[in-house]
Amino acid sequence: MPRALPQDTQDSIKSALMSNRSPKDIADEFDIHPKTVRRYRNKLFGPTVPARRGRHTLVSSATKEYIKVLLIKGALKTAKDVHRMLMRLGYSMSYRSAINTLVSMGFHARRKKKQPLLTNNHRKQRLAWAKKYQSWSIQQWHQVVFSDETKINIWGPDGCRYYWTQPGDVLRPHHMDLSVKHGGGKLIMWGCITSEGPGYACQIYDGTMDSLVYQHILGTTYMETLKYYGMNKCTIYLQQDNDPKHKSKSTMSWLQQNKVRACVAFAET
Repeated sequence: MPRALPQDTQDSIKSALMSNRSPKDIADEFDIHPKTVRRYRNKLFGPTVPARRGRHTLVSSATKEYIKVLLIKGALKTAKDVHRMLMRLGYSMSYRSAINTLVSMGFHARRKKKQPLLTNNHRKQRLAWAKKYQSWSIQQWHQVVFSDETKINIWGPDGCRYYWTQPGDVLRPHHMDLSVKHGGGKLIMWGCITSEGPGYACQIYDGTMDSLVYQHILGTTYMETLKYYGMNKCTIYLQQDNDPKHKSKSTMSWLQQNKVRACVAFAET
């Protein structure tokens, strides 16, 4: 049975292999047989299959598992990172082949979802909110009316849109994201939803809403929603986010005077 190399020598061989050096160069440097270097390479990264003309390079199961772990941990973030890693491991392949390898492993590219940056304070507030309401029953949640404001574009969405085409195809009207001057306008709407169904919606005509406008909406649209569903404002909770106009002194005073119970959502909603 061959004698194992010292650990520092093994680490140096691994570092040299990661630098895409050939087994012969590494063997000459450490005065060992090239077969020994290849044995350590296969042990660390799995056996490699040299690329043949007209055929795709095959990636071993061990290497795929290694790549999978790095992707899940976030050490590799893009297909280019994976391609560079495979090249360092001795696989001769194109960038397209690296993508095909990822697809064969069950990975697919997706657009990153945008979400607010949460500070440690935000996380603490969210945990406190969850603990506060963790014992609520389904019946208690049925007594909550959820509300929010939203923007509706009159002409097209804010996000990216895609289309399918073929090489050499001419540009067609439905391939373009058409726009109008000044964006075409928008609607700012306030709405709510109850356990019985959707509530009334209200348009904010000047596009901005301060505390007084918000209080007017609560006194009209919100109250009309409760009346429609036969709900008692004294037993219903109004859920609202942490917008300053929802928590202003005048709004809090209005809620108290009109006996409207409000519960605030968790941080950064």
